[in-house]
Amino acid sequence: MKQRLLVMNGQRLVQSEQGGQWNTDKVEKAGSVKPGIYNIYLSSQADKAKAHDGLIVHADKDHVYQQVGKNFVMHNRADFDKLPEIGANSSVKYDSGKAVVTPSSIKLGRGIS
Repeated sequence: MKQRLLVMNGQRLVQSEQGGQWNTDKVEKAGSVKPGIYNIYLSSQADKAKAHDGLIVHADKDHVYQQVGKNFVMHNRADFDKLPEIGANSSVKYDSGKAVVTPSSIKLGRGIS
């Protein structure tokens, strides 16, 4: 099943595709997630050998989805002791199979160079 996030007007809509149509499954507050369409069905499984820096965009009963650059990575929810905050720019590393979340050192946004 394909899932995506549609963020607009301060709302975060979780949608799934059925028969070529996108149907809204859940509506929540967007928080600090920027407006846009997040195709989380394109996410790949997280590589436990390296750290992943990026925005936490969604969490469901099985996975936590993180945007790393322009790609999406999914972490198993069972690997987290405490669920990371949605919209937080975080670094996720694995220590003996458990996910460790720390605030990311990479700053998002544009700056004057």
